[in-house]
Amino acid sequence: MNDTAVAPYAPAQRLGIIVSCMLGFALDLYDVLIMPYLMPSIQRSMHVTLGEAASITTITLVGSVVGGGLFGWLGDRIGRRAALQWTLVVFALASVGSAFAWNFAALVVMRFIVGIALGGEWGAGMVLFNETWNPQRRGLGTALIQGSATLAGACASIVGLWAVQSFSVDWGWRVGLLTGGAPVVLAVFIRFWMPESRAWAQYDHTRRAGLAPARGNTFAEMFSGRLRAISITAGLWLTTYMFCYYAVVVFVPSLMLKTLQTPPDVVRASTVTAALVGGISYIVMGWLNDRLGRRFGAVAPCVCWLIALGILVVTPNARFTGSYLAWPIFWLPIVFAIGSSALGVAGAWLSELYPIEVRATAVSTIYMAGRAAGSLAPLLVPLAAVSLNDSLARGMLIALPAAAIFIVLSFVLPETRGRRLTAGASETVARGNSLVSDETLLKNGQRR
Repeated sequence: MNDTAVAPYAPAQRLGIIVSCMLGFALDLYDVLIMPYLMPSIQRSMHVTLGEAASITTITLVGSVVGGGLFGWLGDRIGRRAALQWTLVVFALASVGSAFAWNFAALVVMRFIVGIALGGEWGAGMVLFNETWNPQRRGLGTALIQGSATLAGACASIVGLWAVQSFSVDWGWRVGLLTGGAPVVLAVFIRFWMPESRAWAQYDHTRRAGLAPARGNTFAEMFSGRLRAISITAGLWLTTYMFCYYAVVVFVPSLMLKTLQTPPDVVRASTVTAALVGGISYIVMGWLNDRLGRRFGAVAPCVCWLIALGILVVTPNARFTGSYLAWPIFWLPIVFAIGSSALGVAGAWLSELYPIEVRATAVSTIYMAGRAAGSLAPLLVPLAAVSLNDSLARGMLIALPAAAIFIVLSFVLPETRGRRLTAGASETVARGNSLVSDETLLKNGQRR
């Protein structure tokens, strides 16, 4: 069944939407993931501690909460496409500006602005995609978009290591950050070729004609009535995922390069392999969550998270001795990348949980608030490491309880596979009197 009540999108339009969303998300996340490779250079160049350098990532992700709320709110008012355009322009300008920061305070401010744009881009792009895509293949589509993170991770490791090795201490990190200005090209493409969400356009037309209630406070509405329990659960769900993710990903390069004194080419081989394996995992899990449900797509990959964290428990100080396959830490980012593909279900699941009136606001705000709260991990890992005999590997294990809670909450959120995305809030509340009622309807074969 088509997901909208209007004419379907042309194949070229849908192709343009998914490609631009994939590239936009990859470029945005690339700008975050390159930071761990630049942190040692920033430390030496600006004479700051590891904790201060790591706080840049946290500050960027805190800014994403502001951006998620701001651009989500705009997306519900001026349209998904217009909001997406503005996020990409601001992101590109701030990313380039951060490369020319004259001191640490200026760098922090510019990265906060980068975070604002980053927070808006994910929500605007993901909602636009989900409102235009076939609901029976929505899980695979959103997994492909989230899976572009693996491409971002590979490019970040290649460019980051190249920049710090090819330029001086003062210029290496600047060159790395300067490469983050590419999203402005996407903004031009979106301005001229990408269609607006017809579901949103139809709703906006109905509202302007006086046939739908006037817009209220979308932030309040996402926490009103039966949506309150969903919003709180979804927020905690995203928080635990992000906490586990950043507690490991941000510090793997430092663990390999500084703590274990691993040659850069070995680190590069491990991260690129992780990107390839993770990309395949995103695709496979996206295909499966369209067939077995959103909950399966979240829980199944997390088994690999537990295995990866087990590597840190058993062999935290294993050094590279010449064999890639025999070195346990080589497998750490690879196995962890498979577990991280659980995020592939987030875009579809969150979009299907909310009515169109508040969808952009809710999806952007919850995703970015969860990411910001989870971004406390880069601050807490160094503190945990110090308390555990200066063991970075042991400090990273604070990710373990977060992974366990994520799995539990995945069983609490209602299953939404196949749900249509054109219903208003009143219909959503009426048909979702409880989390159980949604699951019951789905078991009875009522797809929306």
